[in-house]
Amino acid sequence: MSETANSLADLETLGADVQAPVQIAAVVREQEIDAQGRAYATGRRKDAVARVWLKPGTGKIVVNGRDQEIYFARPSLRLVINQPFGVTERTGQYDVIATVKGGGLSGQAGAVKHGIAQALSKYEPLLRSAVKSEGFLTRDSRVVERKKYGKAKARKSFQFSKR
Repeated sequence: MSETANSLADLETLGADVQAPVQIAAVVREQEIDAQGRAYATGRRKDAVARVWLKPGTGKIVVNGRDQEIYFARPSLRLVINQPFGVTERTGQYDVIATVKGGGLSGQAGAVKHGIAQALSKYEPLLRSAVKSEGFLTRDSRVVERKKYGKAKARKSFQFSKR
């Protein structure tokens, strides 16, 4: 292609000689599984950190050695944990073993959800786009603001009195 184009008409004639552009294939992630056939991921929310192992099974979720109904007594927390499975239509197909430390129950449920979503995308890389579009792979970075000196709480002041 040593020809030079000086006008639009020359560009059109050059374009006819050029082959169709090569399409770049999308990079497909590889499945990340350990020796026992499990996918591992870490989930975080507030001060809670969850270590999550995911393997094919009957849908049993064990948190800190206890069943999810016992550990997360509130139905809303169990709903949060099962969101990644609902989005990917994989409810009841995977067993989850999780250990959680730190934070309260709400933060721990969010951490387990984050870990399940990451482990699911590692076990089935094709599900990554569905999980990512719902925002489950993004760590929720909101944390409690620290208390400042001279204040009752982080921002609340003491009651003002003129005398």
